[in-house]
Amino acid sequence: MKKGALGCLIAAIVGIGIIAIVGFMIGPGFYNKAIDLQEDATAQWANVESSYQRRADLIPNIVNTAKGYAEFEQTTLIKVTEARSKATSITIDPSNITPAQLEQFQQAQQGMTSALSRLLAVFERYPDLKANENFKELINELERTENRINVERNRFNEAVKPFNKHLKKFPNNVVNNFIGNFSEMGYFEADEGTKDAPEVEFDFSN
Repeated sequence: MKKGALGCLIAAIVGIGIIAIVGFMIGPGFYNKAIDLQEDATAQWANVESSYQRRADLIPNIVNTAKGYAEFEQTTLIKVTEARSKATSITIDPSNITPAQLEQFQQAQQGMTSALSRLLAVFERYPDLKANENFKELINELERTENRINVERNRFNEAVKPFNKHLKKFPNNVVNNFIGNFSEMGYFEADEGTKDAPEVEFDFSN
């Protein structure tokens, strides 16, 4: 074997040995902290899902209440129902929240937000509906739910950030590449139409 090739072989063996030693020394600490941070983010994801589910649960009641008043708005009502169906059909494995999965989830929820915004704009034209006490309470609850969604999304991003930073830092990134247990999580992006809740502040005085 030529000296150059032998030198490369020795260097490779030494490099692998160093990585193995580093992994052995810091691996348990890296792994345990990664698990803790991942669990924090996963727990917060459950709060995000719960908030979105609460919104989805309100939609049928809002639509059913409106049907008796906004009888000429069937197309709008149907679009909201379809958007709700699509949004609730997408689920994410909380132990493996990838950026691609989160983007798909967010796009479906954006469709629900857009449809709901159009529906509420239509409802402004029906004073009798706005005077309905049950409808008033549903809209108030929707407003509270939209605010809660924004809060929980922000908290989720805050929980994901330290987990992702933990994976990126040296030598954690070397250890993680070696053991291959963890992947970075995605963030909620403040895309146009998703960072703002639908307009639900009706003027019930009319």
